[in-house]
Amino acid sequence: MPQDSFRPFETHLDEGRALAILRQATQGADDGELFLERRRSEALVLDDGRIKTASYDASEGFGLRAVKGDVAGYAHSTRLTEQALLRAAETARLAVGDGGGTLAEAPQGTNRRLYTDADPIAGAPFAVKVDTLKEIDAYARALDSRVVQVSATVAASLQEVEILRPDGLRLRDVRPMARLNVSVIVEHAGRRESGGAGGGGRTGLDGLIARETWQALAREALRIALVNLESVPAPAGAMDVVLGPGWPGVLLHEAVGHGLEGDFNRKGTSAFAGLMGQRVAARGVTVLDDGTIPDRRGSITVDDEGTPSGKTVLIEDGILVGYMQDRQNARLMGVAPTGNGRRESYAHIPMPRMTNTYMLGGDASPADILAGLKDGIYAVGFGGGQVDITNGKFVFSCTEAYRVKDGKIGAPVKGATLIGDGPTAMRQVRAIGNDLALDPGIGNCGKAGQWVPVGVGQPTLLIGGLTVGGSAA
Repeated sequence: MPQDSFRPFETHLDEGRALAILRQATQGADDGELFLERRRSEALVLDDGRIKTASYDASEGFGLRAVKGDVAGYAHSTRLTEQALLRAAETARLAVGDGGGTLAEAPQGTNRRLYTDADPIAGAPFAVKVDTLKEIDAYARALDSRVVQVSATVAASLQEVEILRPDGLRLRDVRPMARLNVSVIVEHAGRRESGGAGGGGRTGLDGLIARETWQALAREALRIALVNLESVPAPAGAMDVVLGPGWPGVLLHEAVGHGLEGDFNRKGTSAFAGLMGQRVAARGVTVLDDGTIPDRRGSITVDDEGTPSGKTVLIEDGILVGYMQDRQNARLMGVAPTGNGRRESYAHIPMPRMTNTYMLGGDASPADILAGLKDGIYAVGFGGGQVDITNGKFVFSCTEAYRVKDGKIGAPVKGATLIGDGPTAMRQVRAIGNDLALDPGIGNCGKAGQWVPVGVGQPTLLIGGLTVGGSAA
C-alpha cells in the first residue's frame, strides 16, 4: 500500500457525518452512494528522437448520487469537505422528490485481490523512463534503414477509490495501470507507411520497460509497417473474412458488446432488445464479459458502485442469456447486478460498461480455417471503427490485412474496411478457432462521453458475407 495512500475519512471527512449526509440525500430513494477518488497519472512521449511531452496530473474529488426509479440525481466536487457534501446532497436529493422508494440491498463485500496496489508511477525512476524511450528510438532505427520516424509512449496511473453506501458499507479499491506503445514510420521509393504495437495492464512498469519487452514491441511495430509498405489496394464487395485472434475482438466489443449493455436493452434501443433466450448468433458462439481476470486492463475488483466484478455469460452457444448490468438497470429489469457499473471518474455518473469482453474458442485449427477460405480477406489488426447501437451496424478499418485466394495468404491490402451489423455477423460465423487470445492490454472504450479501460479477445473466426470496402479500382 502506498505510504501516502488515499484515506479521505482519516484526512478530510468524518465518516459518521458523511454517512448521515448520504442517508439524508437517499432517504426514500431506491439507491445511491458516495464515491470518492484520487487519481495520479504520468505520461512521457518520445517523438522523432526527443522527448516531446512529459506530463503529470493529480486529481481528487467525490460524486454523490441518489437514484429513484429511472432518474438519478448527481453532484460532484473537487473539495472533500462537509460543506461540499451538504451542497451535493441538496442537488442529488432533487431526483428523489417525495421519496417512497425502498433502498436496494447492498452489494456483497469481497476480499479478492486481482492486481497489485503498488504505484506504477513510482515503480521506475523518471530518468530510467526517459532513457528507455531513447533506447527504443535508437533500437528501432537500427533495425532497418527505411525507418524514418519512431514514436514511443510510456504511461502509468494509480486510481484510489472509496465507496460509502447508505447502509454503512464501505469499500476500497486501488487500481494501477501501465502501458507502453511504440510506432514507426518507414519510407521506401517515396512511399511511407506506419505500424504500431503496445501492451499494458494493471501492473507495474517493470515488465513493460524491460529490454526484452520493448524490443519485441519495436520489432512488431516495424513488421507491421513493412507489411503495409508492400500492400496493394484492397478489393471491395461482399466476401468471407477471417479475423485473427486477440485484438480483432474489438469488432466483437463494438458490434455486439455495447448492444448487450443493460441500459440500451431496458430502453429498447439495442438491436438485441427483447431477444433474451433467443438465438442471436451461430451455434458455438459463446461470448462473456469477465472483470475478474488478474492484472488485465479491463479488470476491476469491485465496480464503481461497489459490486464485485463478475464473469457474465452473455451469449451461450448462440443463445442470448444475459446482459451487463449496473445496479439501477438491474433493479428496473428485475435481475441481479453483474458488476458492470463503471464511471470514468468521480465527475461522472456510473452506467453499464464492459470490462474484458471475449468469445470462447472452438475446435477448428486456424490453419484449416484459412485453408478453407476460397476468396476473401484475412484481417489481423484493426484501427478505429464506428457502431450504431440501435441496429448494430459497424464500420471498421483494418491496419493489417491480407488477400486470401484458394486458402493461400497473398499480398497485404491497404485501405480495407469491414462493413456489416453485429447480429447478422454473429449469425454468419462459420468456423471458430481453438486459439482464443486476449488483446495485449491497449483498449479504451467510449460511451456517453466517458472513457474507461477495457479488454477484448477472441479466437480466429471465419465470418461469411461481410462487406469489404476497399480502394481497388
